[in-house]
Amino acid sequence: MSIERKVREHLHETAETIECPPAISKRIKQSYSHYLQQKRSEKTMKKRLIGGIVAAAFLIPTAAFAAPAVIELLTRTPMTAEQVTVDEIGNATLEKLYSAFPETKSFEIIDASNVQGVQTSITLQENGGTGKKITLHTNGTTGAIEHVIQENWEPKDKPLTALTDQEIKAKVDHLIEKMYGNSNAYEVAIEQMENPDQKTFMLNYTKKGSTAPFYQVFVQGDSISASLIGGETTPSNTKVEGFFTTNGKPDYFGDAFLNDEKLFSLLNMSGTELKQELAKGKSVVEVAASKNVSRQQVIDVIAKSQVDIQMQGEKNGEVPKSNASNAQMLKAIEPKVLQVIEYKSEATAK
Repeated sequence: MSIERKVREHLHETAETIECPPAISKRIKQSYSHYLQQKRSEKTMKKRLIGGIVAAAFLIPTAAFAAPAVIELLTRTPMTAEQVTVDEIGNATLEKLYSAFPETKSFEIIDASNVQGVQTSITLQENGGTGKKITLHTNGTTGAIEHVIQENWEPKDKPLTALTDQEIKAKVDHLIEKMYGNSNAYEVAIEQMENPDQKTFMLNYTKKGSTAPFYQVFVQGDSISASLIGGETTPSNTKVEGFFTTNGKPDYFGDAFLNDEKLFSLLNMSGTELKQELAKGKSVVEVAASKNVSRQQVIDVIAKSQVDIQMQGEKNGEVPKSNASNAQMLKAIEPKVLQVIEYKSEATAK
């Protein structure tokens, strides 16, 4: 099963010239399905690997966009180790990590930043700067760790990609179980990506009856990059899958945002019709313009729907409660919505 395939769009060389960490194989955009992907060049870091949802780093509420790509739209503020420990989201993230991997308590925080309350990112490494490293990207609204990158945890003479499929799965299972819980409830599909630059495997963890992966993982070299997607069972026959495509395959990163009846009403078209227009290489913004609907109108409709879902999830106890106001949540989700509605299917946009 595909999910966010081939890490989604070219990373802009903006946002204060900050580069996406090499281990982050891109997610995005999915998926928020992520994640996820296009071939990524190690030299320029402008392309991401195939990802599953996206919605690979969003987690509002069931999609998780592979965090790094979304951040390029915002301003990243560096944080010191001291600031991380006193920050509510940062401290909670560290506690989860320390509980999962007690040895990391002795690790040094070598990089940390916050993106306008949308995401907190923390990277820790064994003292000395050459050993084990782990990076976590946490949703600033829900407190959920949406993306985990584990590097250099295996002997240097035997990289992860030299292992058998079952051995790779066992390593990934271990990471997921430590960070998120039992992995036995998921069906796992593993495939080798068409990446000429570096041997890469993608693993999709899907619940039975679900149309999108719950976790999407990329294994490359000595790193495991796992995204919390939160795929769910299709609620009705009206839900459309794979609004976008990558290399001719469904890319689920935007599905959680675009399956919105209010959006369809605003555009005066069905989900299927919108999917057909996007297949021509258009963005949602361009489709909206053809209907005399502004980009801001589209953003407002989708953002409100996502925040309503988030608040309902908090009310039902399905997701952690946040102290953010409705206005703050709308502001936080807008950049993620913008990335989805301006995205174009690479396979058809070329």
